[in-house]
Amino acid sequence: MSMSPPPGWYPDPSRPAVERWWDGSAWTEHRRTPEATVHLGQARPGPAATVVRPVPARTGGRRARAVALGAAGAVLVASIVTGFLVLQDDDGDPTAGPAPTAPAPEEPTPTSASPTASPSATEDPDILTDELNGITLPVPDGWEKADHTVGDELTLQTPNTYDCPGDPGFCRHGTITTRTVTGTDERSPQKLARRDIKDAADAAYDHDALDREPFGGITRHAQVKSGTVAVAGRGGYFVRWRVHTEKGPGGYVQSLAFPSSTGSEAMVIVRVSIDAADGAPPLSDIDELVDGIRPIGDSATGGGVGSSVGPTP
Repeated sequence: MSMSPPPGWYPDPSRPAVERWWDGSAWTEHRRTPEATVHLGQARPGPAATVVRPVPARTGGRRARAVALGAAGAVLVASIVTGFLVLQDDDGDPTAGPAPTAPAPEEPTPTSASPTASPSATEDPDILTDELNGITLPVPDGWEKADHTVGDELTLQTPNTYDCPGDPGFCRHGTITTRTVTGTDERSPQKLARRDIKDAADAAYDHDALDREPFGGITRHAQVKSGTVAVAGRGGYFVRWRVHTEKGPGGYVQSLAFPSSTGSEAMVIVRVSIDAADGAPPLSDIDELVDGIRPIGDSATGGGVGSSVGPTP
């Protein structure tokens, strides 16, 4: 004989304070607040449904015994139905445990958004801190810190944009990025700088990240300067190109390589690009930048173009 109860309103196993419709084989999504009265054939579970009130016998005859047996049977059926539904979960799994005696407390609604990382209120607006590489860079006059970074590259930039002369888009008169050298075991600043300068030029004046040509591509270049340099007290090397483009005046690109003074002393590349155009920053900003690079927490150790440094590996 099947133990499944007939369709009807029964206590919701997950929310005993309300009733839920049982279609005879599974729970539905229909719920209601229990009414004050109990409809015929739908026994209300709880103490009232499980307590048997004795029926007084007038004469002890058959009618009294029949009434008592009928009442006891009704209570038994109600108990079976209630027990079956309590053991059922929302998926009709009879192995689920008993329903909770009270609704689970709801999670409190946050009163404000979760805190997010933001620049320190005491951060120096004239200094860009590269914690990964353990250095700080000065922000030259007329430059600003970029609001966003790409990967582990930190960026300084000129604040204003203009329409690129090549493919549609916005260009800036100057950018400075710093990044950790990866994908090679090379430790020579000279080799790294000479290897990086072409990639730096392409990134600034050839194809951008969206494969557009903001300046119509590079037509030619010439090396205008290179040499050893002290960077944050370490021996480094730089290479500077003058780049000519199909459209627009082109500009200058420099790659600077040196070892970090922190951790495993990974090699660091600082790239600088400045347009050769009216309104662009002066080239002296490049030398000012290099001279102002410091190890974090050390304001005295500097360097610069022409500074005396040890042998470059």
